[in-house]
Amino acid sequence: MSAAMWSVVIRRSSWEILRQIKRNILLGVAIRTFSTPTGLYGFPHLKTPKGFQPFVDDAIQRSGELISYICSKRPAAEVMRAMDEISDTVCSVVDSAELCRNTHPDREFVEEATKASMKINEYLHYLNTNHDLYDAVKKAEQECHMLSEEAQRGVRNLRADFERGGIHLCPEKLDRVNKLNIEISQLCREYNENIVMDPGTVDIYPSSRIPKNLHYLVKPIYCSKSLITKDLSGSGDTLKEKGFRITTNPQTLTSVLQFSSDDEVRKMVYIRGNSVPHANVDVLKRLISARHELAQIMGSRSYAEFSVKPNMAVSPKVVTSFLLEMSKMVQAKSIEERKLVMKFKREKCGRSDGDLRPWDETYYMTMMKSSSYKLDASVVGSYFSLSNCIEGLKVLVQSLFGATFRIIPLAPGESWDPHGDLGYLYLDLYSRKGKYPGCAHFAIKGARRISQTEYQLPIVALVCNFSGSRNPSAVRLNHWEVETLFHEFGHALHSLLSRTDYQHFSGTRTVLDFAEIPSNLFEYYAWDYRVLKKFARHHSTGEEIPQKLVESMQGARDMFAATDLQRQIFYALVDQTLFGEQPFPHGDISSVVAKLKREHTSCEHVEGTHWEARFSHLLNYGAGYYSYLYAKCFAATIWKKLCQEDPLSPTTGFALRTKFLQHGGAREPAALLNDLAGDGIYRYCDGGIMPDISCLCDEMKLFE
Repeated sequence: MSAAMWSVVIRRSSWEILRQIKRNILLGVAIRTFSTPTGLYGFPHLKTPKGFQPFVDDAIQRSGELISYICSKRPAAEVMRAMDEISDTVCSVVDSAELCRNTHPDREFVEEATKASMKINEYLHYLNTNHDLYDAVKKAEQECHMLSEEAQRGVRNLRADFERGGIHLCPEKLDRVNKLNIEISQLCREYNENIVMDPGTVDIYPSSRIPKNLHYLVKPIYCSKSLITKDLSGSGDTLKEKGFRITTNPQTLTSVLQFSSDDEVRKMVYIRGNSVPHANVDVLKRLISARHELAQIMGSRSYAEFSVKPNMAVSPKVVTSFLLEMSKMVQAKSIEERKLVMKFKREKCGRSDGDLRPWDETYYMTMMKSSSYKLDASVVGSYFSLSNCIEGLKVLVQSLFGATFRIIPLAPGESWDPHGDLGYLYLDLYSRKGKYPGCAHFAIKGARRISQTEYQLPIVALVCNFSGSRNPSAVRLNHWEVETLFHEFGHALHSLLSRTDYQHFSGTRTVLDFAEIPSNLFEYYAWDYRVLKKFARHHSTGEEIPQKLVESMQGARDMFAATDLQRQIFYALVDQTLFGEQPFPHGDISSVVAKLKREHTSCEHVEGTHWEARFSHLLNYGAGYYSYLYAKCFAATIWKKLCQEDPLSPTTGFALRTKFLQHGGAREPAALLNDLAGDGIYRYCDGGIMPDISCLCDEMKLFE
């Protein structure tokens, strides 16, 4: 990537907590020069792909030394410190291998990283089932009253983590838990492979039925068509008719549903895209069953109960109560929005009747937004070059946190791609073949205190898949991509600004329904005119983005906000229900999904479709998808109380940093939220914590 390599270098005046850190540790990063090659991500082992093997071996050897140290009856403080070093040592391999597997263009690097990942994960299983370590942690927990609050929390968490792996069970039950975990991993892999192998296709003839703005997404195909002639000999001619094959992967499916004016094309693409891969219907059923059995062995009534217990919500009962409250709150406005779309469709079609079918919704909503706000995607994109957006990230950290990005040279061998950007934050922003397909934040090294005078600074990677030129000034982002960039940067800031004693709590290493709050909060910055005018400038004229254009963008976003929110509530309810207390083996999953759709949305379920067969969040977040909605509510309250009046205020930044971001997972989430936003940001419900929804509802104008 030809953009600069960035390093977050923190001004000494801004960071009281860092006063004890040696000056050369901070400034050495900004001024370092390189004469000899370093390794991938700065790890000396990784100068070549074969370096992954000794990287793993050394991590295992060092961990073995630490295990011996822990088992020699050390005090609680030393046990916690040594356990955290084991975690840091092993996670350095796990996280670097994961990033390499997902992003490196060299197949040999990917293959060696995959081998390293398999080997280190086998070792992780050994660590997680090591009774000597478990006994040492339990003993430390009994003696931890003299430790710091963070260390006490760390010891308790370690013991709970061991037990979530089943170490406390009898040998027969532990053996079954281990087999179920292997089965669950295999089913998740099979589910994802099926999505790649069977994305679904629809062939459309003639080619004129596909608008030109969608041609880049489809593949030309031809078929022979007989022509009837007046030739008395009876011979006929044939003509090659051109058509298009549409692959119904999610991106193409969305684009066709948005922009194809042909009702029948949209219908075929919708049905096909929501019916593949059929094999995953059975895979999902087996996954639900395996997770349910696992949870019951672990003493929970359902996988949802097992999954939610460590989180703020604590129980599925709290989650379901929250989701039903949200569903009820959003229902009236979503019905009103649907009626408007139906009326618009009837006017366009010149009919006084006719239903709004599932394949109509996106098309007519897009048309209504365009009609009401006269938005042109190319005009919006002209203000959001990638270089402008990176400048926007710099504006955020400078204004809020008194931190700066400084350009430093990339050492030979440090990048995983000839176009990589580096600092403490690696930026890998362009799509390329074989790369992780979405946008994500990868932790490479967690923050932790090494000694009274040394601190390990966090290193993270922000990975996106923007298309276009390798010149960031020439790449134009649509606003959804800008919002996504800011979302992932929120995760990155959580890691970069973390100043925990233990890497076990660094940055996003916190409970699931708390971890998404910073990313949701920073989405607001991508929509606020006061922020956008600081960096969003026309690529050729340099003109500041007009306020009226931003207001139109906001209006279009809000036009069907209730419908969008209702859809997310439905997804979360599906997730909770499928992993809840259902009779097993599970019945017809699609009928469960259809029932929830009828009860909690205004949308029609099409018989024969099974959308859940490629909703991979069911794998990654099993019973945790509600976390996005929790985060959305918490972020709305924080924005309104802290940021809305002056979003770039250093006072706001100081509060966000010192009361929230720097603590990672080292303090109780409830305490952090209350300290940051005051009373009312959450309430207690059935032993768990539920976010206050009033700020989000007020923002969306859901109240009468």
